[in-house]
Parts: sequence; C-alpha cells; structure tokens
Amino acid sequence: MSITLDNPANVPAPFGDRFAHVARLDLPGGALLVLSGQVGVDERGVIVEPGDVRAQSERIFALIGGLLVAHGATFEDVLHVRTFLTDLDDLAGYAAVRGRYFPRTRPASTTVEVNRLFLDGAVLEVEVTAAVTST
Repeated sequence: MSITLDNPANVPAPFGDRFAHVARLDLPGGALLVLSGQVGVDERGVIVEPGDVRAQSERIFALIGGLLVAHGATFEDVLHVRTFLTDLDDLAGYAAVRGRYFPRTRPASTTVEVNRLFLDGAVLEVEVTAAVTST
C-alpha cells in the first residue's frame, strides 16, 4: 500500500498551497483516488461567471476530468460525487451539466446546501472519489 498526495500541473494550483488536489491510495490491482473539492476557477484562480451554476459546473467538471486523467482514470471510474450548493434551487442547472459526464451508470451521490463557500461568487463545490484498476 502506498499513498501519494498530488497537484497535477494540468489544473490550477490549490489556493495558498494548503492542500493536495488528489490523494491516491495504491492497492494491489489498482488505486483509490480521493479528489479535493473543486470550484469553478480559471487558470488564475478567479471564479468563472460568479453566481452562474451552469458555467461553474462546466468548469468544475473540466478540472475534475483533468485530475482524473492525470491519474489514469476517467469519469467512468468515479464511485461517489459529493456536491455542495449554496442554493438547492440551482440543482436542475447543475444536474443538466453533471448528467453529460455520467451518461450511463450514475455514481453514488451526496448533495447538500451550504450557507456559503470559501470564494465569493462560487455557487457550488464538487468532490469525487474514484477507483482505477492497474493495467
């Protein structure tokens, strides 16, 4: 068993270098990937389209996709999605975007409404857990 904490270069660096984007637990036959929550930021760390759940969802799933690819995984390897929304009335807009990334089997899921997120203008944060098999 081996643990790796990683910040792949293909996504913006974590804020203040306070955390790792990916915690990888290598096991016989594969790895478990635990991704930190992602918010819809651009390459400079600025929220894209403040208040717009669809635009932020698009960006978040692009970031998650980059993190997964950096570790040999895809959205098909996602086991669980945890979503934090500042307004549950935005759920339909988020779900419309999310559904395109999981067109067949939907992973386990948790969605909660929170009072606010750590960046002004952010309306959601998404974290995923994935399992990838060794080839």
